[in-house]
Amino acid sequence: MRQSRTPRDEPSFIAETSFVKAPLNSRVISGTAMPKSKGKAKQESLDHVPLDIQEAMILEDLLYVLMGIEGNYITFHPNYSSEEDPLRGVRFTVSQSLGMSILLTMFIYLLTFPPDSSLRDLVERVLPLGTYYTAISSFIEQRSHLDFGLVNHALCASIRDMLKDYQTLLSQLEHAFNTSPQFSLQKLWFYVHPTVHTLSLIYNLILELGLADSSPDEDSSSGSESSFDAEEEARNEELGIGKSKLKAVLADKNGRLTGDSGIKVKGGEVLAIIYERKLNMSGDPTANMLYGTLLREAGTPYVNMLKGWVTSGRLVDPYEELLVKESKFINRGILEIDYTDEYWERRYTLRDGSTLSDSKRHKAGVPPRRSVGGRLPGGACIPPLLESWKHKILLAGKYLNVIRECGIEISREQSHASDEKFSMDDESFYEFLQDAYTHANRTLLQLLLRDQQLIPRLRSLKRYFFLSQSFFLTHFLDLSHSELRKSAKSVSIVKLQSLLELTLNTDSHGEDMMFREDVKVIMAGSGLYEWLLKIINVKGMENADEANAVPAQEDAKKDKGKDDKKPMLAIDALTLDYNVKFPLSLVISRKTILRYQFLFRFLLHLKHVEQSLAAMWIEQKTGAWRKLVPDHGDFNQWRLRVFLLRAKMLSFVQQILSFATSEVLEPNWRTLEAKLAKVTTVDQLLRDHVDFLDTCLKECMLTSKKLLEAYSKLIVTCSTFALYTSSFNKSANSAMAVVGTPEPDPDMQKRWDFLGKFETNFDHWFRVYLNCVLYYAKSENNALLPLVVRLSSVKNAS
Repeated sequence: MRQSRTPRDEPSFIAETSFVKAPLNSRVISGTAMPKSKGKAKQESLDHVPLDIQEAMILEDLLYVLMGIEGNYITFHPNYSSEEDPLRGVRFTVSQSLGMSILLTMFIYLLTFPPDSSLRDLVERVLPLGTYYTAISSFIEQRSHLDFGLVNHALCASIRDMLKDYQTLLSQLEHAFNTSPQFSLQKLWFYVHPTVHTLSLIYNLILELGLADSSPDEDSSSGSESSFDAEEEARNEELGIGKSKLKAVLADKNGRLTGDSGIKVKGGEVLAIIYERKLNMSGDPTANMLYGTLLREAGTPYVNMLKGWVTSGRLVDPYEELLVKESKFINRGILEIDYTDEYWERRYTLRDGSTLSDSKRHKAGVPPRRSVGGRLPGGACIPPLLESWKHKILLAGKYLNVIRECGIEISREQSHASDEKFSMDDESFYEFLQDAYTHANRTLLQLLLRDQQLIPRLRSLKRYFFLSQSFFLTHFLDLSHSELRKSAKSVSIVKLQSLLELTLNTDSHGEDMMFREDVKVIMAGSGLYEWLLKIINVKGMENADEANAVPAQEDAKKDKGKDDKKPMLAIDALTLDYNVKFPLSLVISRKTILRYQFLFRFLLHLKHVEQSLAAMWIEQKTGAWRKLVPDHGDFNQWRLRVFLLRAKMLSFVQQILSFATSEVLEPNWRTLEAKLAKVTTVDQLLRDHVDFLDTCLKECMLTSKKLLEAYSKLIVTCSTFALYTSSFNKSANSAMAVVGTPEPDPDMQKRWDFLGKFETNFDHWFRVYLNCVLYYAKSENNALLPLVVRLSSVKNAS
């Protein structure tokens, strides 16, 4: 019996050259897609072989198997195929030729060792290591390709370092096998037992990484798992390897895994999977330490890319792994024609499509979620640790990118912090992100407010576009009266620009002279109310950013046929433009300038109609209008009705103009100034500016379809009435010509009919408009309540 022998009596394995001439290097797998085989499994029985020799043979085979190489008596599983997914690993089984010998050996061992230490059981406990090692080696080989990204490369490097410890252990085991007669299966199991759990944790991780790539129906394609016996399945469950974790993960022909979305499992998705496994197995100290190490090592390139982004504004992400993406086709040049803030909103965005305003504008560019796990693929999957920081990370880089685009060198006195190595589970890393965000935000805010004089720029916009200097506009309209009566297509822009500059140079003083050279005259391609109604009908004014992307020139092309029939007057197309340079063009963008233009054209039209009605009143103070005609009662009554209608129209226009300027624009501007004095972030600055303009548009009733339709009909009626001043003068003169003649005035009925059309039209649309204002003032917009009072005074005056 073996236990009766002394160490001196035990034979040495050195004499057996077949045992000792198997150096470890010969067992290293090169090219893990096809595991090596030591040779054909021997079929002869080992009954005649001494038990010590049998154990030595099994030990030698196990040392091969631990490196993924088929032995003489421990071979590949019968169901194993070289075409199977290498990430599943190679499964081994004990050859049948060794079966009877093992049974005999088991009986002898049972007499000496506890029942749970049987030879067969020990062998089968060691066999999973070969599966784990081949699977992990295949994973390293596959994921080391360039297109799997830096995170996968770092993960593979970290796992490769862990395998070095495993290979060192195998070298020590082989040395003990070659030199120590006391080396046995019990000692082998004693040394490799801790490694089984460690490799099983790595094995589970690579299975989940592979499973993320496969679709649900792919997992059911293999039925080989049914060959696992109950005992093996129980052991796997005990080691934390459930049956579901051992399902097949199919690869494509090149061995490069791609998911449903066509995006490989890389970048943030890899880190999210590691973190979730670490979180789910936090009760296991070994798993917690292992996955923590892998998370730190794999996250190193991700953290380095984040550091470069938040400290310099440069995005270096060659494999699209980071949570931030760049649209390179959007550059500074697009700011000149951009009506949707493409540069600021879409030059740099989050890959998951989320925004601070929860807008769904960019959802179209977000890849679909995985069918397995439900995660966003690749870089679109944001690591859970960074989920609450993603917007600050995006904005910090965007702010610095704007500064860098201005040609300003970005310098921070924190080189020690930039060179420090961080990991995602370190509190210092998030302190670094907060400092980077604060620095970037403060630097850009100072650049805009102090260096670029943003507040004076906004004040100049208010002066020119909100008619705060109405005397300059009145002077300009007087000088360009003859030119503005032409059609919009035939007017001279150069002449109008010269007259505008003359007016500004004459009527501006002190601060009013600032930035006047940036104000330009342009002609819009369509009427104000038609354009606003198009926006409201297509998108709704709350989504006007996208609808405004069609500039006035395109509207002119669409309405070309209509414009050819009825040319638009220059006064109806006149508007102002304002030139600003980068980076102020981020705040005073085409989107915001378009809103200023809407408000300017609204006020300009009111001012023009007011001037026209006032000029009509001046003309009607002379000539035939001056006094009553005793012998022409119809004419006197008609004349008074013309005066009354003109007065009602003038009162209506003045009330709307006064309401818009004194009760909408001025209070909202003071609110904006108060916000700008306290603003702390650039993003808040942008939102406050756009919110100010949107509020002005809403309270000026330019965002409601019903209000806008009624108002446009009413104001057009007033402007048309003023255009017929000369016709009314001719009618009055012809009426005076028949005074004193015995025949009645033959044209009097025509005069009444003509005037009646204006009265009916004005009264009808005034009632409709007043009712709409009452409804919206009660239900949606309380800011319209003062206007209700003003319009009621016009109604009572009639």
